[in-house]
Amino acid sequence: MTEPRTKEAEGVLTGIRVLELANYVAAPSCGAMMADMGADVIKVEPPGGEPYRRFMQRAQEFDYPFKSNMAFQLDNRGKRSIEVDLTHPGGPGFVLDAVRRIDVFLTNLLPKRRERFGLTPEAILKANPRIIDVSLTGYGTQGPDADKPGFDHSAFWARSGIMALMGEPPSTPALQRGAMGDHTAAMNLLAAILAALRLRDLTGEGQRVEVSLLATGMWVLGADIVSVLADPQQPPRHNRHEPANPMWNSYLTRDDLWILLVMPQSDPYWPSFCQAVDKPDWEADPNYATHELRMPHTAQLTAELEKIFARHTLAEWAEILDRHGLIWSPVTRITDVIQDPQAEANNRYPELDHPEIGRFRTVAIPFLLDDESPGTDRAAPDHGQHADEVLRDLQFGRDEIAELKAKGVIGRGTRDQRPNGGS
Repeated sequence: MTEPRTKEAEGVLTGIRVLELANYVAAPSCGAMMADMGADVIKVEPPGGEPYRRFMQRAQEFDYPFKSNMAFQLDNRGKRSIEVDLTHPGGPGFVLDAVRRIDVFLTNLLPKRRERFGLTPEAILKANPRIIDVSLTGYGTQGPDADKPGFDHSAFWARSGIMALMGEPPSTPALQRGAMGDHTAAMNLLAAILAALRLRDLTGEGQRVEVSLLATGMWVLGADIVSVLADPQQPPRHNRHEPANPMWNSYLTRDDLWILLVMPQSDPYWPSFCQAVDKPDWEADPNYATHELRMPHTAQLTAELEKIFARHTLAEWAEILDRHGLIWSPVTRITDVIQDPQAEANNRYPELDHPEIGRFRTVAIPFLLDDESPGTDRAAPDHGQHADEVLRDLQFGRDEIAELKAKGVIGRGTRDQRPNGGS
């Protein structure tokens, strides 16, 4: 594996400074992607650090020998951290002072909390008319649920309509894995921020940006939602024993692994598929010859295919299906994904250094620029680690810094300051 190298000096967002007043995943993971692209992302944390630091993955049966949360490292790499007590009378005032030197204010504070702290979009833009004010919420900033807290499981997965369509009947609807909606919303945040920065380049004016987990879920489910808008009835959940299309379905192999066939337009592949499953007579079978003919017999055909796929191992089917030019995928376990040579070839697992963990692999930003994956060589900071250097960079004087610390507005940091803000 190639050694990682520092990219802050060459990142496309070098010179952009972000003040991130957010916790958990969606907004912070957007901040991490911006840091990957060279932005200076200053993470504002409450005294003692944000709660996601202590969200133990062991509760989900992970048992790595590290006391912190590895997912926190993923979503906060490359940042600098400063502790600010927003409940202190001077805390919100400090934030307003800081945003005068900032390009992007990124927060997931609910509207009522922004109002409480005097950090409304209007106040932020008044303090800095060129700033990009970015709000991530569960359900949007308007309407009866604007101030309702929402995690991605609730706002993105359940409320959007996705959950009701997942899982095979008669089982209960499936629960998503952690942060799926958060990381999807983060991509929306990133796109909106980049558009707003471009608009500021053109107009010289700051912009307001809003993204919600609910809207993100609705966009992800958009293909179903637009169909229901045209024909208001609930779509059925997928039933693998009686699918609408047996060539868009999963099958268990002899070694108890799963294969997913993905041929939505099945007719062009039907002759080759019949050869692959050693059923050449099916090609002209009056019950199977076309998609329309297969539909009334889908349960029967699927039952036959289940028996056929159970005859060979996944590796054997991989060779057969590829040889016949068919579209499929193994239903891969994560323990296999982390060893996937395709992922390695595309540098999906860069390495970072951390004083406690040592050298560890993480997941790369999901796009390339100029044939390279943007990235940082800095792990997530300790809470409050960069207080002094951040304050100096924001042009607070020595006496101001001392006063902010003495009053308890700013935390004193958790480790000695390190060169270049590194962890």
